[in-house]
Amino acid sequence: MAIIFRAKSCFASRLRNLTTLQRFNHSLIEQTPLYPRMISSDSKDQQSTVIDISKWKKINASAVGIKRSMIPPSPWLVLKILHNKGFEAYLVGGCVRDLLLNRIPKDFDVITTAKLKQVKKQFHRCEIVGRRFPICRVHVKGSVVEVSSFETVAQHNEGKEEVLISQKPSGCNGRDFIRWRNSMHRDFTINSLFFDPFMNQIFDYANGMADLSFLKLRTVIPARLSFQEDCARILRGLRITGRLGLSISKDTESAIRKLSSSVKSLDKARIMMELNYMLSYGAAESTIYLLQRFNLLELFLPFHAAYLSQQAGETFSLGSVMLMKLFFNLDTLVSCDRPCTSSLWVGLLAFHQALVTNPQDALVSWVFASVLYHGKWKDGVEFARENAKMQVKFAPEISGFSEFKSDEELAEEVSHLASLVQDSVDALMDTDTLAQSMSRFGVTSSSGLVFVSKKIANDVAQLFNVLVDDVESYKTERESFMIDYYLLGKGNQHETRFVLGKVILETLSGGLTKGVEVAEDGPKVIEEKHDSKLSDLVKDYMVEWEEEIPVLSPLDHEHSQKKTGNKRKLVMTKSFYEEKVATKEDVLKNKSEAVAKKPQKILKITQLPELEKKKHHLSENSGTSNLSIEGKVNHEEKKDCRLLLQEVVKDKTENLKQMIKEKTDRPSLYNLFRR
Repeated sequence: MAIIFRAKSCFASRLRNLTTLQRFNHSLIEQTPLYPRMISSDSKDQQSTVIDISKWKKINASAVGIKRSMIPPSPWLVLKILHNKGFEAYLVGGCVRDLLLNRIPKDFDVITTAKLKQVKKQFHRCEIVGRRFPICRVHVKGSVVEVSSFETVAQHNEGKEEVLISQKPSGCNGRDFIRWRNSMHRDFTINSLFFDPFMNQIFDYANGMADLSFLKLRTVIPARLSFQEDCARILRGLRITGRLGLSISKDTESAIRKLSSSVKSLDKARIMMELNYMLSYGAAESTIYLLQRFNLLELFLPFHAAYLSQQAGETFSLGSVMLMKLFFNLDTLVSCDRPCTSSLWVGLLAFHQALVTNPQDALVSWVFASVLYHGKWKDGVEFARENAKMQVKFAPEISGFSEFKSDEELAEEVSHLASLVQDSVDALMDTDTLAQSMSRFGVTSSSGLVFVSKKIANDVAQLFNVLVDDVESYKTERESFMIDYYLLGKGNQHETRFVLGKVILETLSGGLTKGVEVAEDGPKVIEEKHDSKLSDLVKDYMVEWEEEIPVLSPLDHEHSQKKTGNKRKLVMTKSFYEEKVATKEDVLKNKSEAVAKKPQKILKITQLPELEKKKHHLSENSGTSNLSIEGKVNHEEKKDCRLLLQEVVKDKTENLKQMIKEKTDRPSLYNLFRR
């Protein structure tokens, strides 16, 4: 299955408008000539190394599209308080990188000239954490902002300070020298940028802007030295590459291959944290490809690595196998600003391992997922019986399809499957169980790490208890079928079960959703498959249409609610994101006015066929959800409504072609990450 990554062309075009861009291009492969940590303070034969300050760049932030309004209230308050107290304060690292790429950052890190104790005095709720590299965690406006100090790096390299200062070039601004010295201790060039919102400037000392404009991952210092200093940078680099669709420099790629085994030395809690960042924030599928490419997946998830290796020899593309489809569908639901907890992706791994070890009937798998999704045994079975005929064939996970099974038989087999999933969780936390599971692939032992804690394993096992113990009486109430991302992020079991069921249902059904494709002959209604992605702007149009036109698919109904809910959330921030949404809504308004001037065939909701009346009547009288009622509508009615929907959208989108140009597709991740 191919995944399309589209580069942020708006960022590239902004860079081309800068006069400094010409200087970026010719220095892409050059590194800053001096790396402080390579200098020994007791070296008697120390030679003077000249720092080429001509490569240091100061960029007007507005020229590359960054505004102060992009900074959320919490980090902005921290920056402002420190600034008002006379300290310098900057945004640094990944948040600057993501803002330049027009992405929502996972978090906003602040660095300041104040000492950590001085930072702590400025805020009522602040604590200093960390031993090797201590930072301040500032609690403000319901969130946590991490604040580091320039002094921390100086203290960490106290023995080299005299050498560094003696090499400070003449005419070099003292503030520039402090920022440069700090940037040299960062992992990747694209993470070494500083943003001063008060001067509205971006400071680049390591060609980070150049690498970012070409979506290149490169270490600040020689990659071998960087990874030897901190092997966790290997995992961090793969995570960033998977999320942003970067290419990896030859030096960095070679070092990852040579030093990948060094991650074994990491603490298990650190490995779990890094993997959670990889799999919970919307880039799980691409990251798994990368882990497999660099032989790291067999270290962390040996069972699934062996499974993918086996599938690679039997299928045209790994993207067509069930494991990758499960994580693709997870990626469509979570993101950096709406992550899930580790329980969800561990649960998916356990579910998949149970199917590989003990293949199941398609109907049983459908009922299993549908009950988790609906929260009720009766509704889950009814929905599965109506829709399981559309199942996608997976091998070896699905053994076949038995249309005629009684509810009693289904209850027994679903409970058995839930027990198998719970047993599979043990293989992620127990070395002996892991070794036994590997025997399926002819491997008698495993060198894989076991990093899932007992607590997390217990939480995941509890997710499936409701299907093991008297599944037919299982019933939980939901106010709506829209994902509550706050509860999901907190690890709420009801919300995690719901999303787990949704991901599995999307995978079993083939993930067909109603969408819009911008083709050469104009917009048209399509069945959007998961081997293509729509542009963000087109998706925004989809949200507007879904508010006016009833959808057909139960899972699509939830998807439209989720998108609409997220839209409201962005508006409520009253910052850059509000500005972004408002601009798109202006476009929508202009589109609607243009369409309104011509004769329309668009029907109001009250004019839709009997299909909608039936659903409304059933919903009022029986109290069941639209998702369950959807399955009761016969195939012919769905077909008629689909044709009507195509007519409606065709008329409504005649002018869309002039406003949207399809972006150039980037290579699929499968081809990009091939050996």
